[in-house]
Amino acid sequence: MNQTQYSHTLTAAKARPDERASFIRRTYAHLAVAILAFTGIEAMLLSSPNTTPLVEKMIGGRYSWLIVLGCFMGVSWLANSLAQSRSNPGLQYLGLALFVVAEAVIFLPMLFIADKMTGSHEIAFTAGLMTLLLVAGLTATVFITKADFSFMRNALAIGGLLVLGLIVISIFTGFSLGLWFSGFMVAFAAGAILYTTSNILHHYGTEDHVAAALALFASVAMLFWYVLRILLAFANRD
Repeated sequence: MNQTQYSHTLTAAKARPDERASFIRRTYAHLAVAILAFTGIEAMLLSSPNTTPLVEKMIGGRYSWLIVLGCFMGVSWLANSLAQSRSNPGLQYLGLALFVVAEAVIFLPMLFIADKMTGSHEIAFTAGLMTLLLVAGLTATVFITKADFSFMRNALAIGGLLVLGLIVISIFTGFSLGLWFSGFMVAFAAGAILYTTSNILHHYGTEDHVAAALALFASVAMLFWYVLRILLAFANRD
């Protein structure tokens, strides 16, 4: 999860109503564009004739996926740093674009497997719809209650480190992280969405819409990942 350092500009909570509304609109417009871009890139990757050998390289070896995850974390850190750059708006957009591409690549093996299992995009579509409905409900909760969930920051940070440790251990030992883990991660991602959404209302500066959109997209992508894992696990039992 991205731990954003907020800017020293006027926060949305203290801004005029029109400035706050404009910031929120820009943030969610950028989130929508990021989701559409992710979908388009993923569609192009899945239709490429080079997809099968690429997926085999990504998950074929015992430690291949660990290398992929390491590269993803490095790119994510760089993208988040760029998105928080106040000196150059172009760097902010570069960070968001870089992160969207990285997410599309990291999702490729699982979406490829989902397509091969069903012969269609049905599971991915269902997971995407379920994710959007969950995000809509979580977003409505924050906007209606106007609750500040920033107190969750330390718990999410520590939880993220523990989760990362479990994933690394599972790769080295071959231990499978089952449905219980995916269920926990759905709850974890939901908490991250609550946290990020409340920060958009209370803590982000009114010019930080790109960084806010990236943080929210990261949480939405994590939720989608584990919803899809759960649906794949049930489909594999049929």
